[in-house]
Amino acid sequence: MAATTTQPPSPLPPAGEVIEVENSEPGSPDAGSRSSGSGRSSSEYSGWVYHLGVNSIGHEYCHLRFLVIRGKCVAMYKRDPHDNPGLEPIRKGFVSHTLVVEEVGRKKVNHGDVYVLRLYSRLDQTKKGEIACATPGEAQKWTEAFEQAKQQAEYDLTRGANWNRLQSENEFNLDGHRRRVRRGLGKLVRIGKGPEMLLRQSSDLQSHERVNTNFGGDTGDALEAHEWRFVRTLNGIRIFEDIANSKGGKGILLRSIGVVGANPDSVFEMVLSRDKHKRHEWDMLISDLELVETIDGYCDVVYGTYEPKYLNWWKSKKDFVFSRQWFRGQDGAYNILQSPASHKQKPPRHGYERTHINPTTWEIKRLNTSESTPKCIVTRMVEISPSFWDRWRRRTSSNFERSIPFALLSQVAGLREYFAANPAITPDFPSTVVKSKVSESLIIQSELEYSEPNDEFYDALVRGESFEGDSDDDDNDDDDVTTPKAGKVKLKNVSWAIAGLAMKRTKASLERSELVTNSIPIAIDTSHFHGTVRQAKSEDDPNSWSSPGGEKFMIRGKTYLTDYAKIAGGDPLLKLIAVDWFKVNERFDSVALHPKSLVQSEAAKKIPFILVVNLQVPAKPNYNLVMYYAAEKPVNKDSLLGRFIDGTDAFRDARFKLIPSIVEGYWMVKRAVGTRACLLGKAVTCNYLRQDNFLEIDVDIGSSSVARSIIGLVLGYVTSIVVDLAILVEAKEEKELPEYILGTVRLNRVNPEAAVPI
Repeated sequence: MAATTTQPPSPLPPAGEVIEVENSEPGSPDAGSRSSGSGRSSSEYSGWVYHLGVNSIGHEYCHLRFLVIRGKCVAMYKRDPHDNPGLEPIRKGFVSHTLVVEEVGRKKVNHGDVYVLRLYSRLDQTKKGEIACATPGEAQKWTEAFEQAKQQAEYDLTRGANWNRLQSENEFNLDGHRRRVRRGLGKLVRIGKGPEMLLRQSSDLQSHERVNTNFGGDTGDALEAHEWRFVRTLNGIRIFEDIANSKGGKGILLRSIGVVGANPDSVFEMVLSRDKHKRHEWDMLISDLELVETIDGYCDVVYGTYEPKYLNWWKSKKDFVFSRQWFRGQDGAYNILQSPASHKQKPPRHGYERTHINPTTWEIKRLNTSESTPKCIVTRMVEISPSFWDRWRRRTSSNFERSIPFALLSQVAGLREYFAANPAITPDFPSTVVKSKVSESLIIQSELEYSEPNDEFYDALVRGESFEGDSDDDDNDDDDVTTPKAGKVKLKNVSWAIAGLAMKRTKASLERSELVTNSIPIAIDTSHFHGTVRQAKSEDDPNSWSSPGGEKFMIRGKTYLTDYAKIAGGDPLLKLIAVDWFKVNERFDSVALHPKSLVQSEAAKKIPFILVVNLQVPAKPNYNLVMYYAAEKPVNKDSLLGRFIDGTDAFRDARFKLIPSIVEGYWMVKRAVGTRACLLGKAVTCNYLRQDNFLEIDVDIGSSSVARSIIGLVLGYVTSIVVDLAILVEAKEEKELPEYILGTVRLNRVNPEAAVPI
């Protein structure tokens, strides 16, 4: 982040007005080529955050601060400047294009939990600071706010801003202290009362930018293998059985689904809460919980006890230990995985019988309705023994109502009734707030207009406080698109295939738009290219790869900007020619430049264009999964793919998308990975190398705590997993639609032991 410069920023408009900017990602090669008629408005974000850090005498602090981001200008206050005209910020500055935001996850502060964002410079990761929010939803919105500011900084660079001067004079120093009047120790802020008082002050992140929250149906962007059949109703909650893999599986999958009158953040907080007084109101089973160990910001281990007053066939008290992992997707939905565990700090307890809680998951996603009251769909998935389920189905026995699976499935009904009886605990604040002109002018302009070059915003953060930013996608995968006009209804997933018949691009038309049509195609023979992973000879061939079609992946159709219709993907534009599976001690970048790389072969140099996707998997040792995609003709430089290849990193980050799908594997791994499209550049750090006839994308999975947690789970089952991946460049403008699949790969039970050292 850079501090303010001696040259004042352009005046800000009064409240209620917006600045029109061109409708292209900052850094896009064609930025500035569009008319103002297709512009989009700049945004202002403001709200309460927690500033975490260590002061000069080594004491940790958690300060409540009011943060304002407008354009690329940032200011931090002790109080809300809208309520206190004339208030000076304690920290201020500009966001730079090198800002990175990492979601650290959940952190315990005294007796409460907050959700932490770590902010640092991509050029110097030793400069870092942290801010935190009361809920993960607020943390995601702040990530989006910093991404908007970062894109504005990148856009300014493309318009000729002198970054070298900014970098040398005004780099945001996350480790520095803000300049302040020296004061005695009696004035130092301590966290003696814990964060409960802070948590009562909701961040209420406000934005002047309209955000599309129409998340759509229950499915993702790839077809799943589950086949759910309704079997009964429990307390008004529907119970389903997965009949697709009922034979030969580890267990039977059941799920309960209900609509809860609360926003997803509130439900997520309640599910993870260890407050026994609250849990006693909705949870009949695991209501007494104790934290055993925090693994990281997205995983912990808890211990619980239960006295069998209701499941009366138990004769003794029970206790249990289980682990919890949670993830928040780019669409704002939550996944929580719970698995039985053991822990040395919690051996079997005298007077209690140790039992195991069935492997379960929670899925919490917003339900879009015309009502003002927030609602979400809550799904509880439970794995049970086939023999127990068969006995219950044959006899229609009442034993099921006295079992652990029954108690787990009933939690959805408990949550529904709890929030219905306590509507005040789930406020859902509006995303658009009108401010007075007086407060508007106070926020950024007066403080930053005449700032000194060395008055760095980073200094404002890390000296007694600290931070910096990267970004994530909007609350859904569909950010930066035109909001549908009133009366338009989003097509449901069941109509995707039908809509796709009229809107899908053919392979020939796709090549005409993305590749140079008057060039002679190069015949590509995959037998001339040999990676360390062999091409599959059959569907059951382990440790191999193949290239499936794109019909199982759902992508944006021609009319997506008006009705959100998605269509089945077609044949990939690029041909997968090889896959490498390496193991290394340290992160391996620039694979294509290695002397023994496939890209450096004589056969590869004859190919017009090669896309190298290098997935860097953090483990011990580290792994690199490298995929090579080839084009038979040169790429049209004016096409979307051409602009992606030769664009800036910011443009690529905003467009590079991956859709995962676990075709075969343990069901909890499927739920963790999901099938939602992910903008990789916004989820993890991506580095790009453009040379000669290739573009290499190095995807650093270890740069995200969430991604590390998910990949750690996947590696535990990788030898039994069949996974399909599709990569594409996201279309955000009407002329770029419909989308097309760039390339696919199927990885069949890859063995870590087969990775080749390099």
